[in-house]
Amino acid sequence: MATFTQLPSGKWRVQVRIKDYYKSATYPLKRDAQAWATQVEAQVGSMQITGYQAIPQGYTIGKLIETYLEDVAPKGRSKLFTVQMLKDKLGANQLKNLSPIMLRDFVNDRLKTAGGVTVGGDLSALGTILKYGRHVLKVDINPDIAKTARADLGARNVDTRGQERDRVATDDEIKRLCDEWKSNKLLTLPMVALTRFALATTMRQSEICSLTVEDIDAKNKTALIHDRKDPRRKIGNHQTIPLLPDAWAIVEPIIKKKKEGSLFGANSRSVSARFTRTCTKLNIKDLHFHDLRHTAITNLFKAGLQIQQVALLSGHKDWKMLARYTHVKAADVHKSFEGLK
Repeated sequence: MATFTQLPSGKWRVQVRIKDYYKSATYPLKRDAQAWATQVEAQVGSMQITGYQAIPQGYTIGKLIETYLEDVAPKGRSKLFTVQMLKDKLGANQLKNLSPIMLRDFVNDRLKTAGGVTVGGDLSALGTILKYGRHVLKVDINPDIAKTARADLGARNVDTRGQERDRVATDDEIKRLCDEWKSNKLLTLPMVALTRFALATTMRQSEICSLTVEDIDAKNKTALIHDRKDPRRKIGNHQTIPLLPDAWAIVEPIIKKKKEGSLFGANSRSVSARFTRTCTKLNIKDLHFHDLRHTAITNLFKAGLQIQQVALLSGHKDWKMLARYTHVKAADVHKSFEGLK
């Protein structure tokens, strides 16, 4: 029950006591104190019945997103960009008014400028925030409303699956790229070494550029990759991979000269831009630096490594995911079979 006391200042103190629950506040006007008490009593009543707090009056989607950002602090530019976009487009709406109709209108607006994969990711991010609100803040909201909206994309024939690339670099393309970089006397980026290292390790561009001399174990010929990409847990997902002969041949002379700091001294964005510009100059179509990872994994399978060995290098936790990278052709099977005779 709520009790109201007028203070000497003329303001009103309101106190709500329900069993072991107690909360108080002070307002200039009694009607404001009464409105606050009614809201608090409704929230407490809801918590006693459902175990969840009723959505506070005036509580916006934006406020929920702000609380989520402060508490969880998601890592990664793309995730932060998505969450900020959700706040910009949905934040002004009352959380209690979140509905399938609101999400339908949101999806319609997003599809004007974004594809199905992106919109599906937006809704997944929203679902994560709503789950946080229900399971952490204990607010009585439906966390599955975003999941349902994502499923509805299929009913309107919107493809939420990204197209899997099957592009691998040919030996001729790699040779042409390296010859071009070797002939450029003004080039300071070690593009040849970076490319050869990617092909020898399956490492991503960002992982290679983030390597330091301290990450290299000369005794065991290994490299430590920090915060390796993972769909469930990237931060703290450190992995040690073996540096096979081709990779070690690139690293060994570097660590003999450098004792600390960046291994290659290369910026990831600069590497990406140089790779793309050179491919354009040489008329090499649709080849990205990340395709070197596909190429490396394919070559490891062709060399006869087992799936668990390749997974150790590539970092894949789910071996099924490696299937998209193998690119093994019928001729490769014939060649392997002949080698068994």
